[in-house]
Amino acid sequence: MSVSGKVVLITGAARGLGFEYAQALGAQGAHIVAGDVADCASAASAAGNGSIGVRLDVTDPGSCEAMVAAAVAAFGRVDGIVNNAALYGSLSGGRFNAIPEADWDAAMAVNVKGIWNCCKAVVPAMRQGGGGSIVNIASLAATYGMPFALHYTTSKAAVIGLTRGLARELGRDNIRVNAIAPSAVMTEGTVAFLGDKYERGLEVIRTGQSIQRTLAPADLSGTVAWLLGDGSQFVTGQTVAVDGGTVML
Repeated sequence: MSVSGKVVLITGAARGLGFEYAQALGAQGAHIVAGDVADCASAASAAGNGSIGVRLDVTDPGSCEAMVAAAVAAFGRVDGIVNNAALYGSLSGGRFNAIPEADWDAAMAVNVKGIWNCCKAVVPAMRQGGGGSIVNIASLAATYGMPFALHYTTSKAAVIGLTRGLARELGRDNIRVNAIAPSAVMTEGTVAFLGDKYERGLEVIRTGQSIQRTLAPADLSGTVAWLLGDGSQFVTGQTVAVDGGTVML
């Protein structure tokens, strides 16, 4: 059931949930390759176990391939990847017809194409190792249909479709592909996106949940670890809602 000894790549690991995943999985004995456009030295240090940090731009296929090469050079294989890198807090919210085109394109480039780039880079190494687990981070925005952020909502809906289609393609290679759809968690990105509506936004989300408290990073890291570990060997193509019972899939 554990991830002890597994080699796991985490994108967007310099801060927020990516950092939390690195720390939590490292505490369970995983070897982490933490990637981000920002410096990931702190995430690698928090993960321990000889974990390393690399500079990663998920919109650049060559950068994604370099991350995988660094993992293989350091640890000899790749067992899993958490595709966490995404634009959220830096995006402009508002009505769908007022969203800047540049923001729409940026959301698709990072949140969707970025995952595609990372999957293309990591699958050959997983095939060589006999299999692996890909965990994509979607969002409640997609499963619920979050208004006033159509670019973000649409990008995360695309992540779910990508997950399902890729799971069918890679099953024969013993590579599992799943997604997680969390509700809002208190990260820098959430604070930045909601702005002065932050407290009100969290209250609205909480009241729509069966479990009426704000999602904590630990609520997600346990699900991520399960999907990466051997306890979920027959689970693929699924979107696991970690949202306190907001959307019943």
